[in-house]
Amino acid sequence: MDNVNLHKELLSLLEKIDAIFNYMIESEKNEQRANVMTERDEYWMQRAIEEAKKAEAIREVPIGAVLVKDDEMIASAYNLRETTQNAVTHAELLAIEKACDAVGSWRLENTTLYVTLEPCPMCSGAILLSRVDRVVYGARDPKAGCAGSLMNLLEDDRFNHRCEVVPDVLGEACGQMLTDFFRGLREEKKRRKQMSKDPD
Repeated sequence: MDNVNLHKELLSLLEKIDAIFNYMIESEKNEQRANVMTERDEYWMQRAIEEAKKAEAIREVPIGAVLVKDDEMIASAYNLRETTQNAVTHAELLAIEKACDAVGSWRLENTTLYVTLEPCPMCSGAILLSRVDRVVYGARDPKAGCAGSLMNLLEDDRFNHRCEVVPDVLGEACGQMLTDFFRGLREEKKRRKQMSKDPD
């Protein structure tokens, strides 16, 4: 092997070592960031769960959302689709609308959206368009989730804006709330059906 080829091989090897080293440093930084943020993420997700309970109290699907900037809540909301009979009154959209009013801008930069259920396509679009930086969600949605389950619109690099996505924060509690709600609806439907068969 001549000196020129040896030099190229060494440069290539050094570049690979440098890339591995940078990856390790970045991974360590991300791990430290994740450890620092977990407690706050759980705190704000608990606030989103409180919003979901408000929805459940009025027989809405229990989904809640809060928008946070600089560790302060700027908006909160819960599902109102059944109450309003309006398909777009999801918790995320209502929280985004309130947050835009609160900050006086459609740009919600440097904010984190906490939501108890993985955002659907409609809500994911609104999240991207309003420039939310980070989305933290509880339960996954295998039927309509667009933050990792069916697809990941929020981190798709074909869009001019992307969000960091943090899944499964208090996911078990968020999922159980939905499971219990829908089980209750099924049981109520069964009781009504039984009552219509046995009028006495």
